Amino acid sequence: MPTLLEDINAASDWIVGALNYSGYKVSMDLESLREVDRFFNEHMNDRKHKPKKGGLLADNTGTRLFALGSFIGNVLISQYGGWWITDDADPEGEINIAVQLQNGVLLWPVQRVMKRCGEGPENGIYAYGAIAGCQNH
Repeated sequence: MPTLLEDINAASDWIVGALNYSGYKVSMDLESLREVDRFFNEHMNDRKHKPKKGGLLADNTGTRLFALGSFIGNVLISQYGGWWITDDADPEGEINIAVQLQNGVLLWPVQRVMKRCGEGPENGIYAYGAIAGCQNH
C-alpha cells in the first residue's frame, strides 16, 4: 500500500496532465494557481456550492480535490521551499495533509480546495498561495 506522500506525488502528476489536457496551462509556478481558480470558476456552480453537472468535478470529486490539493502543495513547496507533513495512520490523512513552508507558514491545501468548493470563489487558490509566501512566522 502506498504512503500518503507517494499518493500526493502521483495525484499531483496526474492532475497536471489532466489539467493541461483540458486546456489549463499548469506547471510548478505560482501563476498555475490562477489556472486552478479558473478551473473552479468553470466547473463549480458557486451559487449552489456544487460541481456543475457534466463538469470535470461532477464525478470522482474527492479524488480530484485530493489531486488538486496535492498539486497546490507541490507548487507552494517548489516556490517557497518546504515539505509535506503526513500521517499514514490518520484515517482522514488525505484531508489532513499539510505543507510546512520554510517561512514558517503551515498550510492544508486539500482543506483549502474543499473550502473553495463549499464556500465559493472568496476562497481563491491563487491568493492563498501568494499570501502564504509573503508571511513570516
